[in-house]
Amino acid sequence: MGKLFGTDGIRGEANRFPMDSTVAFSVGQAITHLLRKPNHRTRVIIGKDTRISGYMLESSLLAGITSMGGDPYLVGVLPTPGIAFATFSMRADAGIVISASHNPFQDNGIKIFGGNGYKLSDEQESVIEGLVLDGKLPQMVPAVADMGRAFRLNDVHGRYIVFLKNAFPRELSLEGMKIVLDTANGATYKVAPEMFWELGANVETIHNNPNGLNINDKCGSQETGDLRQRVIETGASIGLAFDGDGDRLIAVDEKGREITGDQILLICGLMLKEMGRLKNDLLVSTVMSNLGLTVACKKYGFKHHAAKVGDRYVLEDMQRLGSVLGGEDSGHLIFLDHHTTGDGILTAIQLLAAMVKSGKPLSELAAQMDVFPQKLINIDVKSKPDLATVPQVVEVIKQVESELADNGRVLVRYSGTQNMCRVMVEGPSMEATNHYCAMIADVIKKALG
Repeated sequence: MGKLFGTDGIRGEANRFPMDSTVAFSVGQAITHLLRKPNHRTRVIIGKDTRISGYMLESSLLAGITSMGGDPYLVGVLPTPGIAFATFSMRADAGIVISASHNPFQDNGIKIFGGNGYKLSDEQESVIEGLVLDGKLPQMVPAVADMGRAFRLNDVHGRYIVFLKNAFPRELSLEGMKIVLDTANGATYKVAPEMFWELGANVETIHNNPNGLNINDKCGSQETGDLRQRVIETGASIGLAFDGDGDRLIAVDEKGREITGDQILLICGLMLKEMGRLKNDLLVSTVMSNLGLTVACKKYGFKHHAAKVGDRYVLEDMQRLGSVLGGEDSGHLIFLDHHTTGDGILTAIQLLAAMVKSGKPLSELAAQMDVFPQKLINIDVKSKPDLATVPQVVEVIKQVESELADNGRVLVRYSGTQNMCRVMVEGPSMEATNHYCAMIADVIKKALG
């Protein structure tokens, strides 16, 4: 058996190792054992997105937790950041999210939050992994009288909506603003429309009929075609697209153009800077962020730090460097003054606040950052050797970087959750960018495909 945890919890095809009922049962046992304290019953919140495999994994986790003497609290379908909020606000010992985020329905995953609302550390994940894989958990179970009981919580949606609404400045209003939401047939399908309606917006929602199989299917933050069309047809001020577990946001302006996570980061950064709330005038993004963000940060006087790819690395660097705002171009933004993790609905609230405060349309706010032409190609690979040890890959990257010079950049990295290599190129024109990206991708396909 290999390693369980990737860059964002455990993930894989449902009903196959490691996303099967056996592993989920053992994970439930391991978390409960890890967090066990004398004279205290371990309490674990469990939430999920809308995938059909969520039922199996939820039942297995519940069985594992109760068998080890813990009490699981089931909250049903709720965005990942909603589970982080519930875990912290209820003073639970841990929160578990059953979701594979923006992946297709056949995949699923397990993410774990500690009682403080932050994701578990690498060390804690390593302990859980060891417990699951060494096969000794059955010897650690308590006596029958000390087994746990499961509870269902029915009011967490309402509590989470109140938490989100409190992040929108009270002196501002969304009264009369037309908003189109795309909930990706995922975890935000109930919470998001209710929350924006309560703030006074005129809300229309698409892709909000989950059937267990249609999560992220040609919709949501991954594919905004339907949303862009609907924004233009209805004359909406903005379109908001979430991913399957609701931790990321991609926006569409009133002209039907997609606004990237980097642009949202800059817009919100400028608003916080103007309010005197951008600590250390520092924005944290990742190495995948567009070159245009670096240029805009210089223009507006921000300090800018690029972290490794992955929200956990963004968060670590934010805490280390004293930043309250950071995120990824994928639309995964963290507002540390409000929450412990990335939250798509919370990000949307901050973006809308920036629009209302400035009185400007989203297209005008987005134009504060020029987006360099960017091309990303994902290549399925059989293995993931260190790229620096593959001579032909090193050579082609060196050649492209030399030809681009200061007018672009190259980033080649493996996916943390899939057998995939990502090639990203930014350049002076779309034609040059496409050409160079394809050039590198072809070499990787031959070498590793």
